[in-house]
Amino acid sequence: MGYKMAEITASMVKELRELTGLGMMECKKALVESNGDLKLAEEQMRIKSGAKASKASSRVTAEGVVGAFIAVDGKVGAVVEVNCETDFVAKNDDFVAFAKHVAETVAKHNPADIAALSALTIANGGLSVEEARKALLVKLGENLTIRRFERYETAVGKLASYLHGSKIGVLLSFTGGDEAMGRDIAMHIAASKPKSVDVSGVNPEDIETERRIAIEKAREGGKPEAMLEKIAEGTVQKFLKEVTLLGQVFVKAEDGKQTVEQLLKSKSATVVAFQMFTVGEGIEKKVEDYAEEVAKAVAALQA
Repeated sequence: MGYKMAEITASMVKELRELTGLGMMECKKALVESNGDLKLAEEQMRIKSGAKASKASSRVTAEGVVGAFIAVDGKVGAVVEVNCETDFVAKNDDFVAFAKHVAETVAKHNPADIAALSALTIANGGLSVEEARKALLVKLGENLTIRRFERYETAVGKLASYLHGSKIGVLLSFTGGDEAMGRDIAMHIAASKPKSVDVSGVNPEDIETERRIAIEKAREGGKPEAMLEKIAEGTVQKFLKEVTLLGQVFVKAEDGKQTVEQLLKSKSATVVAFQMFTVGEGIEKKVEDYAEEVAKAVAALQA
């Protein structure tokens, strides 16, 4: 049986272009050489072209908003992502308010999951979260979903939140420092998008991928074999500084050099944890007919 070449489709080329930011012909060639393996093609293109990093994490493929709520005492807070079909509805005041009320409900009641949250009474009224969702769905004529949430509670520290418009939301748990510092760091997270607080939170597979690509790039560049590991280690350390909160240069650093870690030390503060939601991150928008769900919701409310 002969070797069968994979069919390279236009959608595959488009996806690789979005991942790498490189040209169509380059992407098609890489897919042919990798026999349709998208991950392998991306790695090969980064090795050959020096493309910095995948752009997949910045793709926004669904509409909606991020809502955040922190209790008055600053000890309990939540952030939630609520999705809709169009950007028009994402800007609707009722929809934005719904997301905030859902976040407040999460903060006050600590539900285990979306199903448990849906059954709770929403913070601003007598309806359950699910009933409120369906009522808003009927009013706006679009499918609305609560995608995910995160809740923090602290006994000794403080919480901060930051919303960049309504598309990026950050919830931060920290000790030491003041509210202004907490908000500044939450804003930094929204702008710089770290993967974790420190090195311990970085996926080992991501580190090994960076190491492997660095070695192959150096090898193709004619570097001696004896130097490859040292070159790769330098690349990995640079990568870790870029993706960890503590290693990043603080966005408001007056000298342009102060890292978040140095800022925290100067304030005798520490970051316990953070959660950042970007609307639509990691999901593809599907073309579906939501008329049936809207009709069901109308019927349920009239029953």
